[in-house]
Amino acid sequence: MSKTGRCKVKICGITSVHDATLAKNAGADYVGILVDVVSSERSLEMTQAIRIVNESPIPTVLLLYNRTTEDIQESVNQIQPFALQLLGQETPSQVEELNKTLSCELWKSVYLPAGDPINVDKALIHDQMEAYSNAGATYLLFDTVDTSQTPHRYGGTGKTCDWGLASEFISVSPLPVFFAGGIRPDNVKNAIETMNPYGIDLCSGVEASKGVKDNGKLISLMNQVSRAHH
Repeated sequence: MSKTGRCKVKICGITSVHDATLAKNAGADYVGILVDVVSSERSLEMTQAIRIVNESPIPTVLLLYNRTTEDIQESVNQIQPFALQLLGQETPSQVEELNKTLSCELWKSVYLPAGDPINVDKALIHDQMEAYSNAGATYLLFDTVDTSQTPHRYGGTGKTCDWGLASEFISVSPLPVFFAGGIRPDNVKNAIETMNPYGIDLCSGVEASKGVKDNGKLISLMNQVSRAHH
């Protein structure tokens, strides 16, 4: 739980200034934009991203997937986001290198399998958490990987993982954790009370259609977040 007493909220997959404004008016803390992420229907081009960052009324997080260090640095320099979120299998050494050169916050996704926790390598995930923390990440984001798709889909699945398993990792994380994966207005209160994350992160759970946010769902979500207790 954040120091303000309320779980932080990031609304991801934003595709317009209009939707960023809806998120802000509902009470969200951050919006997220994807740039050149081939697997996502909500991905933007550079010029669209720059406009949203410039005009968004709340801090914008730029999401990139498996890019070279030079590509990432160039994108951040052009877009100037509040924070960078690395979505892929970026190594701790790449995170450390980026952390030395970028002026924005650096967030790192860590993935848990969608559905039942079969054959989860807990030691590996613990090692990832420690390594990204040591490399200078600001926050970790737990999201789901859907292994039923080929290639596997990392994030943006709309599917939940095992909350008990996520809670275990969150309770020992060296960094504050945002939790994502299948969060909606009807389950967000239970998710916060079960896992006690620093923040929650969602996309499809507050959409009218892919890439278009629903104002009623955003308001309902934030009402439920406000009702959640530690």
